[in-house]
Amino acid sequence: MDFNGKSVLVTGGTGSFGQRCCEALYQRFKLKKLIIFSRDESKQFEMMPRFRHNRTRFMIGDVRDKARLLDAVEGVDLIIHAAALKQVPQAEYNPFEYVKTNILGTQNVIEVARAAGVSRVIHTSTDKAVNPLNHYGATKLCADKLLIAANYYLDKPRFACVRMGNLIGSRGSVIPVLRRMSKTGKVTVTDPLMTRFWLTLDDAVDFVLARLADMRGGEVFVPLSPTMKMTEVMEAVAPGCKVEVAGRRPGEKIDEILVSRHEACQTVRFKDHFAVLPDYADVKKYLAETGAVPVGADYEYTSVDTSNRLSVGKLRKIIKREGI
Repeated sequence: MDFNGKSVLVTGGTGSFGQRCCEALYQRFKLKKLIIFSRDESKQFEMMPRFRHNRTRFMIGDVRDKARLLDAVEGVDLIIHAAALKQVPQAEYNPFEYVKTNILGTQNVIEVARAAGVSRVIHTSTDKAVNPLNHYGATKLCADKLLIAANYYLDKPRFACVRMGNLIGSRGSVIPVLRRMSKTGKVTVTDPLMTRFWLTLDDAVDFVLARLADMRGGEVFVPLSPTMKMTEVMEAVAPGCKVEVAGRRPGEKIDEILVSRHEACQTVRFKDHFAVLPDYADVKKYLAETGAVPVGADYEYTSVDTSNRLSVGKLRKIIKREGI
């Protein structure tokens, strides 16, 4: 798919991923219109000098507000739905707020996309939606299910999801927090045995745009992502610092999963990513048409996987490049 001449709406457009995604769209393509939708007026004000072309629209709004979304989606061809509440501990203590944004907000996006005749919608999800232990993950799983089920009803729009691990340098992620702590000579971690998937913001943006271009509808796309132990993260971010173990926060896992063994029979692999197909999909037909290969029964893609490790040195280079 060629994005040139298209009108694109990015919900959560002032978040860490949203900003980088909007910058990529703005710089790489001659869009008809780019709508940056969020409820953070301060972040919008800070972004405006970088988006001076009259093709850009900044809209203050909340995905909880369906009427405002209807205003935003008028004439839109494509939606990148990145708006969400994301903090795991906060979700445990404010559960219905996460339901209102992550679940009801996603349903609003689905309904306005249908009403406006949008062509494609892609939703950014998380590894925490797989076998969710915490409320945040549960709300994102529900949002994913809503998006995928939306393909049942009409040929247009097409809906798909992208499921990713931790984004290096995103606001509120562990690496900036550890960097700030390291200035005191002491860092606090919840559990040094934890492993996580890691992806740079640029790689995440590239992956989402690529999948938005080639999606068929109904897929949950998963990038092949490097993994790292928290002990290695601390070595890269805060070398020589005293480490204090605080214990796991409510809802935290030791390891994360991007593809569960329960999804294996519906999962296919490409060179650099997986696609988890919906239950109604004809997997054999999809394989024949795309050149993908099956992953095999009982396959599971977890952050314990050592085949694609992010090294301490590579993480340090990324941190320096990103100015974290």
